[in-house]
Amino acid sequence: MNLVRERLQTIIRGKVDVIDLVLTSMLAGGSVLLEDVPGVGKTTLAKSLASLIDLKFARVQCTPDLLPADILGGSIFKPSTGEFEFRPGPIFCDLLIADEINRASPRTQSALLEAMAELQVTIEGHQYDLRQPFLVIATQNPSGFEGTFPLPESQLDRFLLRLSMDYPDTNSEIDLLVDDDGRGDGDLGDSPAPLQPLMSRDDLLTLQTAVKQVKVDRKVASYIVAIADATRHDSRIRVGCSPRGSKMLLRAAKSRAVLQGRSFVIPDDVQMLAGPAMSHRMSTRSGSGTNEECRKIITEIIQRTEIPV
Repeated sequence: MNLVRERLQTIIRGKVDVIDLVLTSMLAGGSVLLEDVPGVGKTTLAKSLASLIDLKFARVQCTPDLLPADILGGSIFKPSTGEFEFRPGPIFCDLLIADEINRASPRTQSALLEAMAELQVTIEGHQYDLRQPFLVIATQNPSGFEGTFPLPESQLDRFLLRLSMDYPDTNSEIDLLVDDDGRGDGDLGDSPAPLQPLMSRDDLLTLQTAVKQVKVDRKVASYIVAIADATRHDSRIRVGCSPRGSKMLLRAAKSRAVLQGRSFVIPDDVQMLAGPAMSHRMSTRSGSGTNEECRKIITEIIQRTEIPV
């Protein structure tokens, strides 16, 4: 996993924290929502990660006319046999990259709900199980961009972490421009050659099993609950973090512990992940609160919440 991290850092410049958070979510078996303006490397990060971990991945470019069947699949009539044959859609993979998910209609967005929550899909009355690991890395443009449909709360709640790529720092962008290895005219972070897998699918499943075995002291669990409870009583917040949000935060904290080489969770894990794991599960009373505004509120709550020792 350290090799994967190092290789990603050579492709996506100046985004060490984002890369670590994406790897954390992957080890936890959770999906990621990457939000930011076009052209900062969101899709490149997702595709590179799938290649480096040797996962079967599929990419769906979301557009307003995309239908649920375009993601799930459906039955096709075969004249040679006179019967209908089921053709699986791109969702039958290990890693689904949903590019610009908020450009798809709410009906199509909902096609992912069952898969992300229960690892199964229902098509034409039949249930189909998805094999593990199944992860979704979705990218979206900021709210308000032309041709976008805001993701409903139920959809956002299915993502373990919501991250923002943001622009690279000055030196990283200069390195990107002057890099002379064949990437100068490509997209941000384009790899000069096909990436070779550094981890197998079985390796990832083994690490995900290790995450479930990480120990959590009751004091740390109480710390998570205290932060979540504070969001429910803050005067600026209309809907606070739910118990599912607390559970997802703990799940992410366990994963970060494994990435850090520990078999137990510490308060630092909770503090690092509280914003990405809880901000999209809250809404402000103004109704126009951005994800960044919710993160600032969470930061304030963490600062005034007693740290267990």
